[in-house]
Amino acid sequence: MARPKFPHSPPPQPPERGVKAATFKLLLETAMAIIQDGGHIPSVAETAVRAKVSRATAYRYFKSRSALLTAVIEASLGPVRSHASDLPDGHARLHELFKKTFPRFKEFEPQLRAAALLSLEQWAQERAGLLEEEPFRRGHRVRILEHALEPLAPQLPQAVYDRLHRALSVIYGIEPYVILKDIWGVSDREVERTALWMADAMVDAALREAGSPAAAKKKPAQ
Repeated sequence: MARPKFPHSPPPQPPERGVKAATFKLLLETAMAIIQDGGHIPSVAETAVRAKVSRATAYRYFKSRSALLTAVIEASLGPVRSHASDLPDGHARLHELFKKTFPRFKEFEPQLRAAALLSLEQWAQERAGLLEEEPFRRGHRVRILEHALEPLAPQLPQAVYDRLHRALSVIYGIEPYVILKDIWGVSDREVERTALWMADAMVDAALREAGSPAAAKKKPAQ
């Protein structure tokens, strides 16, 4: 199966208890609030000032913006990443995934946009040889979609499956919100409906290419 060029960034491990755990939580919640209210990605130093924690202490928990934002996204999408399904039908499993997790994308839209922004910013810095922190790598959606596509995998040639997997990764996440809301001005509900419509179209195209009779099956009601 196809795999991303780079593995996703692992989140910092929070301390389990005591003052260290409380400080970690304070810094994390402060960073999330800055993104939510201020609309920008805070540095570790800015987060420390807002949290009334020394910079030296803050850097012991988060060595860079990449580490800080990785923790922010982990806190935002934890339930999404643990989503599992035992539905035997591929279309139904994808519908369940989209309907249960897109509301989480809506709830934490500012934080997810910040993740996309940092990735773009670091891409430009890396190309120019100016990147001074470890890159923030996204990619949890690969495993999440792989689980959702399990029932379809036996019906598809490997190349078709890989193409479907990659295609779905384009529309599963914050990206549909950025395009459909910023350019088209549609509602959050319409973002979900459009993304799910595209997912169905992609699955149908893959099944047709594979010559599978499942392509004619009726999809779940949206």
